[in-house]
Amino acid sequence: MARYGQAFRDRIVARLLPPESAALEVVSREVGVSIGTLERWRAQVLAGPGSLVVSQRWTPVARLEAVITTAAMDEAARSVWCREQGLYPADLKAWKHDAIAGLGEPRAASAVEARQDRRRVKELERELHRKDKALAETAALLVLRKKLNAVFRDGEGE
Repeated sequence: MARYGQAFRDRIVARLLPPESAALEVVSREVGVSIGTLERWRAQVLAGPGSLVVSQRWTPVARLEAVITTAAMDEAARSVWCREQGLYPADLKAWKHDAIAGLGEPRAASAVEARQDRRRVKELERELHRKDKALAETAALLVLRKKLNAVFRDGEGE
């Protein structure tokens, strides 16, 4: 009897549940697990106390697509669609709220981060300016030393 890891089982069961809702036969053929085993895994997830929360089975892209798909529907059609997908209308409302909230004003943390970034850029510019001045001073001293050495060498020969 083959033993499968929990991560593998979760991945396969997720394919069997909405939004993908793949056919048992297709998944069985692809992964090499019997249909009976797949049915048992799916039933355990749907009935068990450790069952997956609906929002965990739906990817963020699938959630947005569901919100877009149901946006133009009336309440009755939306309820029918939700039953077919194994969702509650409250899930759709929450996903819609999350999508709208994501489009809102930048978070306060973003403003703080931007202020810190500006401060860091100013510090780096000051340091760069200081180093440029030091480099220019060093170059000037080297040129003066070279000229001084050239003058005194010429004077020694006479």
